[in-house]
Amino acid sequence: MDISPDTPLWQWEWMLLNRTILFTWLVMAILVLGSWFVTRRLTSGPHISRGQNLLEVLVLGLRDQIREVSQQEPGPYMPFIGTLFLFIVTSNMLSIVPGYRAPTSSISTTAALATCVFVAVPIYGIAHQGIGGYLKQYIRPSVLMLPFNVVGEFSRTLALAVRLYGNIMSGSVIGAILLGFVPLFVPILMDAFGLLTGMIQAYIFAVLAMVYIASATQVNHGPEHTEDAQSGISNTQSTHKESS
Repeated sequence: MDISPDTPLWQWEWMLLNRTILFTWLVMAILVLGSWFVTRRLTSGPHISRGQNLLEVLVLGLRDQIREVSQQEPGPYMPFIGTLFLFIVTSNMLSIVPGYRAPTSSISTTAALATCVFVAVPIYGIAHQGIGGYLKQYIRPSVLMLPFNVVGEFSRTLALAVRLYGNIMSGSVIGAILLGFVPLFVPILMDAFGLLTGMIQAYIFAVLAMVYIASATQVNHGPEHTEDAQSGISNTQSTHKESS
């Protein structure tokens, strides 16, 4: 049993194709085609399609979450946070398809997503505060905190990647093991539980990304704001574990 989707499917000299790349392309194609299909006939009239209705609910929900977390207008952050959430949740939801392995069960994919957040944080921070204002955050409340704040930037990026990878990969492995012992009802229940977990992990990743961006764009919402938001997410995870 392979615990990683990075096993090569095809290789020629330096070019390599594995399941992670293949299924990532698949998820990207589904998102592109799905967005085109839903938005090709948008209307502001009283009668709207089911696809547009679902899209409006999703967009409004994301905007409300971004506004609640950042205490700012969600417009500038919506494309980035929304894309992260849609990619992760689509990758995880497709796990019910036989033969499919979620790209998020590969550390290379989760590291790439976390790196996007790592790059986006200073971009948004500099755009809101200027380069001087953003860099001053690293020496608050004292210049002695500079190395700790720098290490914190890298450690939270690592935590983002490992958290998502560990949860999705472990679910796939447990499902494969149970399939070998109890090949009927238990794997179905595990798939249903995996869908719920996948949605929760996509939500947590998107919210944490927004928390880190908000901490870089608001001077008054520094480490305490980040800790409060992370505490709220931890409570959500605890509640989920207790209910399961």
